[in-house]
Amino acid sequence: MNVTVADGAGFCFGVKRALKIAFDAARKGDGPIVTLGPIIHNPQVVERLEDEGLRVVSELGEVDGGTLVVRSHGLPRRVFDDAASRGIDIVDATCPFVKQAQDRATQLEQEGYSVVVIGEEDHPEVLSITGNLERPATVVDGPRGLGEISKLPRVGIVCQTTQPLEHLTAVTDALLERTRELKVFNTICEATFARQESALKLAGRVDLMLVVGGKNSANTRRLWELCREAGCDAYHIETKDELEPEWFEGKREVGITGGASTPQWIIQEIVEAVEDT
Repeated sequence: MNVTVADGAGFCFGVKRALKIAFDAARKGDGPIVTLGPIIHNPQVVERLEDEGLRVVSELGEVDGGTLVVRSHGLPRRVFDDAASRGIDIVDATCPFVKQAQDRATQLEQEGYSVVVIGEEDHPEVLSITGNLERPATVVDGPRGLGEISKLPRVGIVCQTTQPLEHLTAVTDALLERTRELKVFNTICEATFARQESALKLAGRVDLMLVVGGKNSANTRRLWELCREAGCDAYHIETKDELEPEWFEGKREVGITGGASTPQWIIQEIVEAVEDT
C-alpha cells in the first residue's frame, strides 16, 4: 500500500508560535498557568501541556492570580479587562493572522461599516473577533445567513481565518446585490488555503484520505468535508487507534493530511500504522 502525506499537513505558523509561548510560560511555573479554553484544538497536545503544568479552565473565576495564556484563537476584549482586574498576568499567544482579522473588523467599525464576519458563530476565533467590537456584528457561514442585511447601506466583511475561499466569494457576491457600499478584507490565512488545495489535489488521485486532527478543530473538519465533496473516501481521525482494517480493503493509494493544530508525531504514527496494514 502506498502512503502519501499532503504538502503542508500539520502545524501552521500560528500554532507553532502559540505552543512555544505556552510551553515557555508553563515551564517558568510562576503561580498557576492557565488557558481559557484549549490553547489549540488538539486534545493530545493539550494533554502534553497539562503535563507541563498548564491547566485549561472554563472561566476566570477558577483562577486566583497567576498567568493567563491567551489561546491562538484570541479572546474578546472584556476577558483581557477581567483578567487585569483580577491581577492575572497575560501572555498573549493569539495567532497574528487572527489578530489581523480582529484589527480589520475594528477598522471597518470605526469607518462606519456594519461588520459581517464569515465563519462559525460559536467558534472561539469568531467570538474573539466580534468580542473586540463596540457594536454587534453579523456572523454568517454563507449567503443564506444574510437575512435583513440588505437594509444596511454600508457593509464591511472579514473572515474567520480558516474559512474556505468559496464562502468569502459567495457572501461577497450576494452582498453586492444587497447593499450600496461594500468593503471586503480577505483575512483567510494563506496556510489554510494552501493546505486545502493540497488536500484536494491529493484526494483526486488516491483511493482513501485520512484527515488527522482534533474532532473539535474546524479547519480539520473542513479538510475532511472537502475530501468527501471531491468524491474520495475520507475519514477524520485523531490518532492511529481509530483506524479500522475494513477501510483499506481494495485500496492501493492512501493519502494523509492534517489540520493546522495536528502535530507531526501523530501524523507519522498514522503513516507507520497504515504502512503496516
